[in-house]
Amino acid sequence: MMGKCFSCGEYNTLQEEIVTKPKAAMMNLNDIDGVVTPVNSVEGIELRRLKAPGIELNRVLGGGIVPGSVILLGGEPGIGKSTLLLQSALRINKRVMYVSGEESLNQIKMRADRIGITNQECLLLNETSVENIIQKLKENKPSLVIIDSIQTMFSKYLDSTPGTISQIRESSSLLIHYAKQNEVPIILVGHITKDGQLAGPKLLEHMVDTVLQFEGETQNSYRILRTLKNRFGSSLELGIYEMTNEGMREVDNPSEILINQRSENLSGVSVVASLEGNRSLLIETQALVSAAIYGNPQRNTNGYDIKRLNMLLAVLEKRCGYKLSQQDVFVNIAGGLKINDPATDLGIAASIVSSFENLALPPKMVFAGEIGLSGEIRGVNRIDQRLKEAEKLGFKGFVMSDQLDISQKDFKIKIYKVGNVRDFFSLVFG
Repeated sequence: MMGKCFSCGEYNTLQEEIVTKPKAAMMNLNDIDGVVTPVNSVEGIELRRLKAPGIELNRVLGGGIVPGSVILLGGEPGIGKSTLLLQSALRINKRVMYVSGEESLNQIKMRADRIGITNQECLLLNETSVENIIQKLKENKPSLVIIDSIQTMFSKYLDSTPGTISQIRESSSLLIHYAKQNEVPIILVGHITKDGQLAGPKLLEHMVDTVLQFEGETQNSYRILRTLKNRFGSSLELGIYEMTNEGMREVDNPSEILINQRSENLSGVSVVASLEGNRSLLIETQALVSAAIYGNPQRNTNGYDIKRLNMLLAVLEKRCGYKLSQQDVFVNIAGGLKINDPATDLGIAASIVSSFENLALPPKMVFAGEIGLSGEIRGVNRIDQRLKEAEKLGFKGFVMSDQLDISQKDFKIKIYKVGNVRDFFSLVFG
């Protein structure tokens, strides 16, 4: 009971009522209706794929875009995500809905004019409400939807601001539901954090079917499109593009542009046979070794793991006697690429010693091998693919580990097999 009522002025008229939250109904196990089916009796269905324009995008997607699939494309600001997707939307021979929450329609039109492609079937929409977007999709029935970006989308049923974890999760869930229900593929553009991870909940990467990463140095014109996850194909594929004034140009033979065509042999330069995904690339590695004049020697890398470099320097000093502890060492991977293939150890070590001794390596020679802590040269996988790439580009010699069973008669290129770093440097420097 309480005193005077504020409405009628009477006393002792208010009564307490306790509102209890209804208990969730217990699941009745008898209501579960499911069919257990042997895997051999399930009929396989061949996936009908929507062919994207060009070769590289189809390669990383496993042969094309699967209807009803949801693709998440991440990358740093200014790397070219919007340019790549708008270019694909303009070139594809289907009705495409390009939804932008970051740019106005005039800005998108300016980019399309710069690319130089027109397509009446490419529809533009400037909207951030997911409910309004889905309504427009139902009205126009596109064959492909591009959302740029998922961080700008919001659902009106949530009070939080766009870009929060709850909004990203709810917006993505609604779009994924529409894609699966109508068999319309959707490409989501995602921002990344300063650590290089996709912004938003980690759950987002599990919700989508494919995760692509668009990477490269903004100062460099070359870009790499990697597959981080793919439910409909291999996750080891990658595509290479070149940023031009007319948009993204596909690079058919990346090895030719990653190798400098020098008229003379220079010290500190080698060519390694690296694997990026399922593709074999010949990449030029550069090293500069000079006396440290500022006390502590510097160790700087561009495109190569600094910890791996410190390990190689320790092996060269311990096993081969090269006094590198008081030397500045700089390593650079040409073309702005970032490589993690351990097969590049042999080429990096050759570049370092070549610069330290100021002796040029033999011309037209390629290196592929992993260096262990005891100085042994270990074999690497898919060596035949690396050999064929070097042979195709006209190289004359290929240095590899003697642990691999490769016959010279199967290749025109001269194969040199070495077991440790001492034998390796005796081979290349005499």
